[in-house]
Amino acid sequence: MAWFKRISLFLLVNFLVIITISVILKLLGIQPYLTAYGIDYGNLMAFCLVWGMGGAFISLALSRIIAKFAMGVKVIAPDTHDPALQDLVQMVHQLAKSAGLPAMPEVGIYNSPEVNAFATGPTKSRALVAVSTGLLQRMHRAEVEGVLGHEIAHVANGDMVTMTLIQGVVNAFVMFLARAIAFALAQAMRGDRDDRGGGIAFGSYYMIQFVLEIIFMILGSIVVASFSRWREFRADQGGARLAGRDNMISALRALQRTFDRVDPQAQPSIQALKISSRSGGIMKLFSTHPALEERIARLERRTA
Repeated sequence: MAWFKRISLFLLVNFLVIITISVILKLLGIQPYLTAYGIDYGNLMAFCLVWGMGGAFISLALSRIIAKFAMGVKVIAPDTHDPALQDLVQMVHQLAKSAGLPAMPEVGIYNSPEVNAFATGPTKSRALVAVSTGLLQRMHRAEVEGVLGHEIAHVANGDMVTMTLIQGVVNAFVMFLARAIAFALAQAMRGDRDDRGGGIAFGSYYMIQFVLEIIFMILGSIVVASFSRWREFRADQGGARLAGRDNMISALRALQRTFDRVDPQAQPSIQALKISSRSGGIMKLFSTHPALEERIARLERRTA
């Protein structure tokens, strides 16, 4: 049933994105960018901006729902009678108050042997902080506090919105450049066979556009990953301020000890939410999280 849940979620989100953006394009009066006379760069720019930013922000708006559904996150009631869960909620709320958040985030737990935690949500007032059962079972309280401090720092820094903006801009540039360059190349391939000068070989145009989008998406993902790694360092520093430098370092060291415990059912769409990732060589360029050794070294270099 897990695969059916993933496919259903993927189709539903994409259906909502297509319908919503189609309505926005209609309301804004954005016309088709390919005309009988060539390409309308103004409409192309508006089209790419709406699609690039729109898709990213719709995903952000649904991020809490997607995380709960895809990973089976169960929100913990603040008045729960379970002592362990009550302690977890109180820890998150105390860190959130220390960070000056305008509203307490939802606190959730999901069943997974993987040692992981994440924060998501469209705004600082509507955030979700979730931890895996594996993290609670394999980390001491001080280490859990360090992890939660890191996640609350993400919320306080507005990282979800910032990364969505960056991803949206990258998406828009990828779409615009791929279409503009594909149009120019398709026209060049057609040559002067059309005396009117406006026609293009649409088969060649769409094929070139497809290839260019793949290339630019790969390059764009390197840019997005670079920003993500920088914000992870910043969240580590924030976690050290909120939970204590020693607790933050202890949490990262605990992650090193449990790095081999990876959930085989982990959702690919939630990989960016992981508190750490493993990569080496050229793949380091695509990693959203820096190496744990580097993160620990940076914190250790800072004065207590």
